[in-house]
Amino acid sequence: MAEIIQKDGTWIFDGDALRLTPGRDKNVGLFRRTLGELVVPLGALAGVSFEQGRKSGRLRLRLRDGADPLLHATGGRLAEGDDPYQLTVESDRYGVAEYFVDEVRNALLLDGVPADPVAEYLLPGPAVPLSVSAGDGTASFDGEHVRLEWNWKTEDAKSAAGARTLAVTDLVGVEWRPSAGLENGCIRFAVRHAPTKAPPKYDPNSVELWGFKKDPLMALIAAAVHARLPHPAAEADVRPERPEPARELPAAAEDGHDALLRRLRELGELHRDGVLTDEEFSMAKQAVLKRM
Repeated sequence: MAEIIQKDGTWIFDGDALRLTPGRDKNVGLFRRTLGELVVPLGALAGVSFEQGRKSGRLRLRLRDGADPLLHATGGRLAEGDDPYQLTVESDRYGVAEYFVDEVRNALLLDGVPADPVAEYLLPGPAVPLSVSAGDGTASFDGEHVRLEWNWKTEDAKSAAGARTLAVTDLVGVEWRPSAGLENGCIRFAVRHAPTKAPPKYDPNSVELWGFKKDPLMALIAAAVHARLPHPAAEADVRPERPEPARELPAAAEDGHDALLRRLRELGELHRDGVLTDEEFSMAKQAVLKRM
């Protein structure tokens, strides 16, 4: 067995699996603390490495493509501090880290674990139930249903129909995208036979994210849903529907009766052009009529 204990966390390898436990240090981020302990079977690993620095080093695990629904959901977009497969190592433990790497590499070699992609998830994904409040709403997942609830910052056109409940069996995909620069992020659920071109701000199947502390936690919802959808390797046979790239809707309505009438005309044009679905147009129209 190999073990390394640091402020950043504890990694233990027993020959069959690695147990990754986040530390309790104040520098350990909210995402890793919320995700909690991970158990990674040896067969899910593609490699392990250790990088030395002047003051600290870093242990890194590389998983086989398709092994982890979390990595599939985040697509390399997690910040380095949120990556559960990295461990900061203090300089006085470099020898322990190198021994840890040797033990894992030897086990991979002896077991003949290939580094090629896998056709099924080898990790279960985040534990459920989960509930995360960020951006303009709250997303909850119990393993079978996603529930979306809105807050006072939600656009009227989206919140008019109230909370939404989506069964996993009706979903064909889920996208998590963090905010970047001036562009907001989102978590968007793709519903079977209901594609949408609306941006997350107006899409009733999306929560818009604005770059705050809890935004990465929405990736846990996305990963838990991915774990219960067909594996990406199945896409070669049955390609799931995906939402088309979003097109921006006009800015929010101005004050005044004339502005509201103009807004109604704009919504009608978007509906005729196919930018808004019947349901989205109906909700947006109702929201404008309430203001009149």
